[in-house]
Amino acid sequence: MVTEGYDSSDEEARLNTRTLPEGRYGPARGRPPRHWRRWLFTLVALVASGLVAWVAYLNLGPAPISADRVSFDEKPGNVMSVTINVTRDDPARPGVCIVRVRDISGAESGRKEVYVPAGDGHSLQTTVVRSTDRPVTADIFGCSYDVPTYLSRS
Repeated sequence: MVTEGYDSSDEEARLNTRTLPEGRYGPARGRPPRHWRRWLFTLVALVASGLVAWVAYLNLGPAPISADRVSFDEKPGNVMSVTINVTRDDPARPGVCIVRVRDISGAESGRKEVYVPAGDGHSLQTTVVRSTDRPVTADIFGCSYDVPTYLSRS
């Protein structure tokens, strides 16, 4: 059934242009959005990302001094001889490496600080570590340029 004089587009236009009660929802937004906020948030995100990347590089990047176990040999009397190869980025600075031995259960049974004098970028160091139980393996706990005063040979 078609009624004359009725246009559905007029009805849609009336529904879409309905006015809101005055003062109920606040003033109507007449200004266009500010694009500078988008640029500011983008800049802040880039600076924060760069800062996070820099801190991650400092903490997770290559170590300035490190060591690899070259060999270990069990000696009589719960003693183990350990040879390490120390690599460092500044050969002019002395360093210290902590070498440890483990017993059959995997527990640390002995530990020793090894002084690494200034010299070449790579240096072999051999030390003897005493153990509380029969040692079965040796490893390096870590290395540092912070040499304790009781260990330095100056």
